[in-house]
Amino acid sequence: MNTIKIIKNRSDIGAGTRGADMGIDAIEIAAINQDNDFFNKYDFEDVITENESVYNKKNNSFGKQINSVFNQCKRVSNHVKVNLQEGHFPIVLSGDHSSALGTISGVKAANPTKRVGVIWIDAHGDLHTPYTSPSGNIHGMPLGAVISDDNLDCQINEVDRETADLWDRMKNIGTLGQKALPEDIVFFGVRDTEEPEEKQMEKYGIKNYMVAEVRYRGLEVCVNEALEKLSDCDILYISFDVDAMDCDMISYGTGTPVAKGFDDKEIVQIINGLLASKKVACVEFVEVNPLLDLKGNKMAETAFDVLQQVAKTIEKL
Repeated sequence: MNTIKIIKNRSDIGAGTRGADMGIDAIEIAAINQDNDFFNKYDFEDVITENESVYNKKNNSFGKQINSVFNQCKRVSNHVKVNLQEGHFPIVLSGDHSSALGTISGVKAANPTKRVGVIWIDAHGDLHTPYTSPSGNIHGMPLGAVISDDNLDCQINEVDRETADLWDRMKNIGTLGQKALPEDIVFFGVRDTEEPEEKQMEKYGIKNYMVAEVRYRGLEVCVNEALEKLSDCDILYISFDVDAMDCDMISYGTGTPVAKGFDDKEIVQIINGLLASKKVACVEFVEVNPLLDLKGNKMAETAFDVLQQVAKTIEKL
């Protein structure tokens, strides 16, 4: 029986569009509207944020708000580390996906001698760095920092010293260096990538289970194959970006929606299949943006449905 702890990280400073900081509240409102006491059942912690940093005039175009994102990831890392050390199962609810660097760093900091595997359920690869990012938005860079590879072969940006120094500090949050080996990352649903990310996926042999493959070969087959690929890992972390789901079928209530994704039932089956390995130490939900939702609060409602079902599975482990 696992003791779930909800970690609420209402930060959206790593994204290009404001509003994901309200995603956690939108998920809670979805629960309230269903007369569901889910959020009263579990202890929770709020992570201090600095969303006001988006109004700062000084801003590096290749690592936007990098100083504040670094601070935020440090805070998230500490929350996750402490909760794991206390024997809890953290479910992290975050705004934008830059937070995943903090979460993975916390998992590693709590388990410094263990090999960490990452399952990335997302429309995007998020393997950029300030040197390769076309936008400078750090929610596209968490895995670049996790594997501690600047990908200078694909460099397009001249990064100033201050940004480079902060980026190096980001790569060393929690513990020094890599948090996970690139070959210990598995993608589900990634379908919107740029060339620098594709080069990294090819270089390291990062497996991407695209939606069509999962449906053709069978979801259970692909999940079991992913677990086999990560069999040398001691612990696993699951990151669920809601844009992994089909925006036309579910909702456009996320910062960077992409068509032809999974449905919510498939997401539940993937996460629950991974949880069955009993290696998963932490799950994270990100990028619900109610400001962009054209269907009321549909994205948050769907995320809450997934959250409920995943939490039930975690409790039984």
